[in-house]
Amino acid sequence: MKLVIAIIQPYRLDNVKEALYAADIHLITVSEVLGHGRQKGVTEVYRGTKETGNLLRKLRLEIAVNDEFVERCIEAIESGARTGEVGDGKIFVYELSECVRIRTGERGPEAIG
Repeated sequence: MKLVIAIIQPYRLDNVKEALYAADIHLITVSEVLGHGRQKGVTEVYRGTKETGNLLRKLRLEIAVNDEFVERCIEAIESGARTGEVGDGKIFVYELSECVRIRTGERGPEAIG
């Protein structure tokens, strides 16, 4: 079992969700987060004054998958999130030691589904 965490541009969420659904991955948690990578923020004009924001709005996706779904999950996120521009995001894959479905008490790969 793995936990796939992806940081993506907010406007790419629909594309990523469609790609995940097409890969038969339906369990996803989405959070709004702030951060920046190499682009180091943006400069905007607000009420006539230039402001440099060093934290950008991003979305954090958390997807628990069984081992046989890891590669197709990564490929789906890449295809949905990629624009070719700086700031497209990152994907992290962690080992998931345990998963428990609260409703039934199922544990392990069966709990993920």
